Amino acid sequence: MSDFPEYDEIHVISDIHMGGNKVDFQILRETERLANYIGWVGQQRPGGRVALILNGDIIDTLAEDIHGYVATDEAIATVQRIMKDASFSNIWKALADFVKSEGRTLIIIIGNHDIELSFPVVQRLIITYLAGADQTARARIEFCTTGAGYTCMVGNAHIYCTHGNEVDAWNYNRYEDLAKVGRRLNVGRSLSPSEWYPNAGTRMVKDIMNEVKRKFAWIDLLKPETSAAVGTLLVLDPSQASKINKLLPIVGEKVEGQKQIDQRLSAEGFHQPSQDAAIPFTADRLLGPNLKAGVLGATATDTRSADDMLLAAEKSFRTGAQTVLTANSTLGTPQLIWDSLTGWMRGVGKDEALRRALKDWLEDDKTFDISDQDDTYKQVTAAVGSSIDFIITGHTHLERAINMGGGRYYFNSGTWIRLLQFTEAMLKNTASFKPVYDVLINGKMEAIDQARFDNQPFVMDQTSAISIKEESGKVVGRLTHVVGDGSGLPLEIKKFPE
Repeated sequence: MSDFPEYDEIHVISDIHMGGNKVDFQILRETERLANYIGWVGQQRPGGRVALILNGDIIDTLAEDIHGYVATDEAIATVQRIMKDASFSNIWKALADFVKSEGRTLIIIIGNHDIELSFPVVQRLIITYLAGADQTARARIEFCTTGAGYTCMVGNAHIYCTHGNEVDAWNYNRYEDLAKVGRRLNVGRSLSPSEWYPNAGTRMVKDIMNEVKRKFAWIDLLKPETSAAVGTLLVLDPSQASKINKLLPIVGEKVEGQKQIDQRLSAEGFHQPSQDAAIPFTADRLLGPNLKAGVLGATATDTRSADDMLLAAEKSFRTGAQTVLTANSTLGTPQLIWDSLTGWMRGVGKDEALRRALKDWLEDDKTFDISDQDDTYKQVTAAVGSSIDFIITGHTHLERAINMGGGRYYFNSGTWIRLLQFTEAMLKNTASFKPVYDVLINGKMEAIDQARFDNQPFVMDQTSAISIKEESGKVVGRLTHVVGDGSGLPLEIKKFPE
C-alpha cells in the first residue's frame, strides 16, 4: 500500500479562469466543451479509480468586483456568483455529476487567481454546492491549498501536481497569511483591506490591467506579467502613464518576490515582504528593447537612460501638473507624461509603438514550443525530488511536454482561456501590423474572436489537458488537446514514454 492516493488514471487541467460578471471580463470561451470533457473523464475506466485534477486558477476572483485585492467578507458571495453565472453553471453541474459517480475523485489545487479557495468557508460552500448532503460524494472532493501541491500514484509511477506560481516572483502566494485569513473568517472576524499586502502580479491586474481591460477586453490574454508587456500596457492606454509611480514599485516588488520564491516549494521559513523597504527598481525593465530604442533614440545627443528619462517625466508631471490643470482643466496629468514619452520617440505613432512593444513580447519567442525548458520548468524541476516520475504544472498558460531523462517527465497543462498568437509576419512592419492594430484598438472580445489573419483565426482553438494512465503494465503520460464539443477522445499531442 502506497503512502499516497492510488489511481488507475488521472486527468489534469488548469487555468480555467471562471470569473467576471461582465462578458468582456470573461476570458474562458469553451464552456460547453469543458463541461462535456468533465463528463467524458467521468465515464473513463468503469469500475476503476479516476481522478480529475484542477491544477490552479480554476476561478478568477481578480476579474470580479471585489473590494481590495482578496475577497474576505465577500468570499462566499463572490464564489456563489461565479458558480451561478450562466456562462459557467454547466461546468459546475458537470463537476457535481462527476463526484456523484463511484470511483471518481475531484482534486482542487490553489493558484494565484483563486486564493479564496484556501478559506474553509469557501471550501465548505463548494463541497455543498457540488455534493449536497451526500456524504460519499462529499468525500470525493479534496482541496490542496497550503502550497504543497498534490501527490499521488498511477501504477508504480509517482505523480506531483502544482500550479507553478510558487516559483513566480510576480505571483507567489503567502500561504501563511492565507491561513490567518481563514482563521479570522472561521471565528467571525473580518479583514481590513489595509492588512492584506498583495503580490506584484495581483497589483498589476487589479490596479492597472482591469482598468485597461474595460477598453481592451483582450489584454490579459497576453498574460502580461513581463517587463515588455508593461510597455505594451503603457502604449495601449496612455491614461496609465498617470500610474507610472505605481508601475515602478511593482517591478521593485518583483525583486523582493524573487527573494521568496525559492522558499515556496520546500519552504524553510517565511520572509514577510517589507511594505516600507526601499526596493531598487529599473525603468529599463519596463520597456523592451524595441520600444526602448524608440525612447532612447530621441536625439543623438541625449545620453540619458530610460530610467533617467522616465523619472524626469515623472518629476515634470509632479512639478508641472498644477499649472497645467489650472490653465486648462481639460488637459489631464496622464497626457503630460505621455507627451513626454512620445516626444522622445521621434514622432512614432501609437500603432508603431504598439508594434514595437509586441515585438519585444515575442523576442526570441518560444511561446508555443512544447519542448522549451522555460523558467517554470527549470525552477520547479530543480525543487522536486528525484523520486517523482511525472511533474505537472500550469500557471504560464503555455503547454509543455518534456522528457527529463531517466524515465522522468514534465508536463504543463496549458490553459482553457483564449490564446492569441502573434507571428513575425504580422509584426514585420507598420503596414503588415495595420489590420491587427485595427482589431486590437477595437478592443472588444467579439472582434478578437472573429478576427482572422493569414487565413487563421487570431484566437487559437487550443484547450489542453494531461492524462496519465496505466496501460498494459506501464504508465503512460500524454499532453492532449480537447477538441470539438469535448465529449470525444482528446487529440494526442505528445506521449511519454514514446
